[in-house]
Formats: sequence, C-alpha cells, structure tokens
Amino acid sequence: MTTLHPAVEQAQALIDFERYDQARALLSQHLVEDPGDTRAWIELGYCHLKMQQPEQALEAADEALKIAPEDFYVLILRAKALTSGPNSSWRAAEPVLREAVRADPQHWYGYTMLADAVCRMSMVRFFQANGSRKPEPHEVDLVYREAADLASEALRLGPEEVYAHEIAHQIATFSGNITRADQLERAILRLDPTHAEALAAQTRKAAEAPGVKAPQAADLYATGLASAPDSTELQRGLDQATYRMLRGVRWLALLCVCLSGAGMDLFAVEGEVQRELPLPLGQRLWDLVPMTAIWLVGALLRYRRRRAGVRLNVQSLIRRRRWARIVVAQAVWAMLCALLITQVPWEERTLPQVLLWAGIAPTFATIWFDRNKTR
Repeated sequence: MTTLHPAVEQAQALIDFERYDQARALLSQHLVEDPGDTRAWIELGYCHLKMQQPEQALEAADEALKIAPEDFYVLILRAKALTSGPNSSWRAAEPVLREAVRADPQHWYGYTMLADAVCRMSMVRFFQANGSRKPEPHEVDLVYREAADLASEALRLGPEEVYAHEIAHQIATFSGNITRADQLERAILRLDPTHAEALAAQTRKAAEAPGVKAPQAADLYATGLASAPDSTELQRGLDQATYRMLRGVRWLALLCVCLSGAGMDLFAVEGEVQRELPLPLGQRLWDLVPMTAIWLVGALLRYRRRRAGVRLNVQSLIRRRRWARIVVAQAVWAMLCALLITQVPWEERTLPQVLLWAGIAPTFATIWFDRNKTR
C-alpha cells in the first residue's frame, strides 16, 4: 500500500494502545480533509469494530470500497463488519471473501476467513436441503471438502499463523477427523504454547487417558493453568481432579475406622476369643501407629508432592464448593469416631459398635452418589 499519512500512523499507534475514541476522532478529522484516503477509512472501520460498532465499521468499509473496490484489506474489513455483532451474516460475507481471495490469491488470511465462512454455510445449506437431518458419516467429507481445501491452502500460505491453524482445526473437528484435529492442536501449541483452547484440549486428553489418577490429572491441569491462567476449562478440570483427590481422603478415614474396630474385636468371630476390655493404654496408643501411617503415606506425602497450584486449589475448592467441605467434614467425622473407639478405655463394646457404624454409614452412603458434584 502507499505511504501512510502521519495522522493515520498516529491513529494506528492509538489503536495499539486501545485508545479507540482518540483514534476515531483523529481519523474522522483527517477524512474531512482527505476523504479519498483508503487506509484512513480502513483504520476507522477497525476502530468501530474494536468499539463493538459493526454498523459504523460497515459504513467505513463501504466508503473505502467506493475508492478501491478491489482492495484486499477493504474487502476483509467489510467481511469482518458483516460477521460481527448480533446481526452477523456469514452468508453475506462469503461472496465478499471470495472476492478478497481473487484480489490477493497469495494472502493466507483471505483463504482462512473464507474457509471459516464456507464451513459454516456448507452445513447450513445441507440442513436446508435435507430438512435439518444430520449428515451421515459418508456425507461429512462432501459437506466440508471445500472448506478443508481452503484451510489447507491457508496453511500452505501461512504455515506459522495460529488463526489459520485454528480454522483448520475447527473444520477437522466438525468433520469428525479426530486425528487431524489432534495434530492441529499440537501444531497450535508449538506456535503459541499459551493458546488456551488447544492447551485445554490437550491437557484434558492427557488427564483422561487410561491409568491417569486424580493427583496426576490435577498436576496436568495445574501445569496448563500456569501457561493459560485465564482458561475456565482448565480451571474446571483442575477443580474436578482436586475434588476426586478429596473424595479419596474419605477412603483413608473409612480404613482407619475399620482398623479401629478390628483392634477392639468389636464383633465376635466364631472360634476366636475377643480381647478383654478395657484395652491397656499401650495397646490404645499403638492403634494410632497404623492410622498415622495411612495418613502420612496416603494423604500428606501425596499432597506435598503435588504442584503448588494443586495445593492452593485444594484450599480454594474447600472455600468455594459446598460438597468439597462436606467431603472433608465426613473424613473428619470418621476419624473422630475412629479415635473415640481406640483411645477411650471402653469397658463394653456396645457404644464402640455404635461409633463404628456412625463413622462408616454416613460417609459410605454418599460416597457413590456425589461424583457429579465436581461441576
């Protein structure tokens, strides 16, 4: 394009600093003096787009088209204005984007936007022609073939462009090509390691792989969040994995309750003589040893090996989620029952038996029914 007017250059700098009102005022003043400056109309249109004013952006694009009807950048601006806002129309943008590709057949961006438009409109046309019937597996390739070809051309012309990979990934996902979509996600992360959507998708696949336990999944999500801290999907995954970790704590508490009952011989076994009550102080203190080992190995050491983000999220989840607090309260209650059973010098087994069932029943009754509380 031609050399920019100083007013347009200044407006570009203001746009970079998100000072859109000042840029718009400067461009409007310049266009009063020189209404034939195509680049000024383009920058004014992008100001309106940034300020969520697609109708004004479309007007700016139309004014630019009067001056340069075959300008690639003007056509792209018009397409963006048509696809922005509540009244967006990809149907109207598709012919504009085809014209943009004809205007500059070597620019990757035109092919990328056109691939997006064709992808959307191909499915719309299929539904209109088939009464809202979903395409059969053998029809999907035909529906998205043109869009896929356009996306491949965009990737050829812009192999380092994230947006081109995003649209290609979208088309691969819609067409059910899981292998291709996974390859594109990995390519996006090579170009932009902080890309929230690709990072969330790859992290989710790794966390949900067979054999991956809750602590490992939590570490994976915490690692992802370190790169994309604003990702709601990664935070949701971390919350789910953290809650699964907390659910596992209850099993440790239940095991301690069962060990406390076994240590007191609460239930008679045929052919065996129950221990005499009360148990000696030494025996009662010794009963604390396996409980301590269970919590040390099963909870504390595993918790300390987790990433700092996981440890912080445990505390955060307990503050934020009611069921997380319930899980912790159940574990505390079960441990309290276990300690009462083992440390009080009982002379009869009736009350310890009641405590045993009080520690087991409420926790075990809910342990199978709260998996969906991670949401």
